[in-house]
Amino acid sequence: QVQLVESGGGSVQAAGSLRLSCAVSGATIGRYYCMGWFRQAPGKKREGVAYNNINSVSTYADSVKGRFTISRDNAKNTLDLQMISLQPEDTATYYCAAGVSWHLCRGAFVDGFDHWGQGTQVTVSP
Repeated sequence: QVQLVESGGGSVQAAGSLRLSCAVSGATIGRYYCMGWFRQAPGKKREGVAYNNINSVSTYADSVKGRFTISRDNAKNTLDLQMISLQPEDTATYYCAAGVSWHLCRGAFVDGFDHWGQGTQVTVSP
């Protein structure tokens, strides 16, 4: 059974940094063409924040470009998200997901991923 478990969330002040990690068990991350980080704020739809494909090509939502960096650690079997210059509007529950389909990394897809984590809360205060 494949499981994704996020960690690293917390509360920070604006301009602070956090590093999220998504530990994958039951499969190696190399099995998944596309992996991503998503977030959902109260009352809003879940949105894609950053995507990373098996060729290490990454794409980002415009709102986080230059501030967030997604990366895979094949040795640790994790997907990480380094976040700097955090702003209150980044407050949300953050989820990681993994998908085998190549098309998932070709656009801001949210649906279609095979496995999801349970989420980790990030709160940024002014």
